[in-house]
Amino acid sequence: MATTSSTASSEPPSPTELTVSASAVTATASTTSVAPDAQTTTTTTENQFRIPSYASFPPFYTLQPNLTTRARQLELWATLITGYCAHHRLFRLSLSSPPADLFHNSTIARSLKTADIRAVLDYMSQPANGPAAEWIPPTARGETSTTCYIYWKTPAEWADLIYSFVEDTGQKGAVLTVYELREGEASLGKEWRDIDEALLRKVLNVLVKRGKAQIFGQEESAGVKFF
Repeated sequence: MATTSSTASSEPPSPTELTVSASAVTATASTTSVAPDAQTTTTTTENQFRIPSYASFPPFYTLQPNLTTRARQLELWATLITGYCAHHRLFRLSLSSPPADLFHNSTIARSLKTADIRAVLDYMSQPANGPAAEWIPPTARGETSTTCYIYWKTPAEWADLIYSFVEDTGQKGAVLTVYELREGEASLGKEWRDIDEALLRKVLNVLVKRGKAQIFGQEESAGVKFF
């Protein structure tokens, strides 16, 4: 995955510019739907993600000081991120290697700073906002997480899809491996195909808590029995 600098390529706006920008962002947001496919720019290929028109507005890449404006801005960023990840089937985002075309707009030479990306992801991780993201605990104590799951579908929604598949294919009572669920022939064409393995385990644990599954073993060879 390509990486990009987390800083804008131009000088930060002055206090006066920020005041003007805040009003402009509010005006733009009030006329822009938060739907992922709303008011999109022209794309060159059918499979290319369509960037919403509000992402071409320079102040969008600077978190605004006005709280009302910032709240709307965070909402728009959350919609953009979940839409982008759903389109590209990304289950994680890392601050150390963010998608080059998600947080950077080369046309207007603006980027969202790393600290501001974290602020957006923090917003998305709040229960009141889905949560649409979840920080993955770091491997070492004392470190700050730099990677998070992006929930363009929540674990509960993924659990519903997988269990419906099990019911529809008559596999209640059968044992499937984690590998089969992620990469096996049965998962071809399914939305969860190649889902992040750790995320899949979170999804399966939802079914375990519902009394609809039991997990045996570890790693991809682990078996899952559905009830």
